[in-house]
Amino acid sequence: MSPLRLLKRLFADPALSRRRQFLRSLELFEGLSSTELGELAQILHARTYKPGEVVFAEGDVGRALFILESGSVALTRRGAGGAEEPLHTVQPGEFFGEMALLESQPRTATATAAETSRLHLLYRAKLETLLQSHPRVGVAVMGHLARLLSARLRRANAAAPK
Repeated sequence: MSPLRLLKRLFADPALSRRRQFLRSLELFEGLSSTELGELAQILHARTYKPGEVVFAEGDVGRALFILESGSVALTRRGAGGAEEPLHTVQPGEFFGEMALLESQPRTATATAAETSRLHLLYRAKLETLLQSHPRVGVAVMGHLARLLSARLRRANAAAPK
């Protein structure tokens, strides 16, 4: 799609324009132009989850990254005795499930909507297509993702018992 057609579509479609504005506020997409954010906005799948609805379960094969627009999502993991242990409550503007963009491995946690929650899903297959057609967008997203994962690993290592 030409940049001019894309711009026309963005301004003609209020929902797409709102999604692009939301994406602009996220660190993950920092530095992308309006046109690039528009390309990205077009490949996201929006979905609303009801309170208590499972977004994904521990052990499911990951295929998408989730970006929380509104609501909250509880991340839990089965403990040694089989009981659910809380890990983190995701707040608007945060994302989770990012390892699914890198590999098709089982999820290491369960994500459950704690309240009515609007999520945007970025499927790995869609990102791979975007990497082919708009490499700068894909490289920017993967670069931010790598920095985030590196920071999380450093924090986990620092918190681990010595």
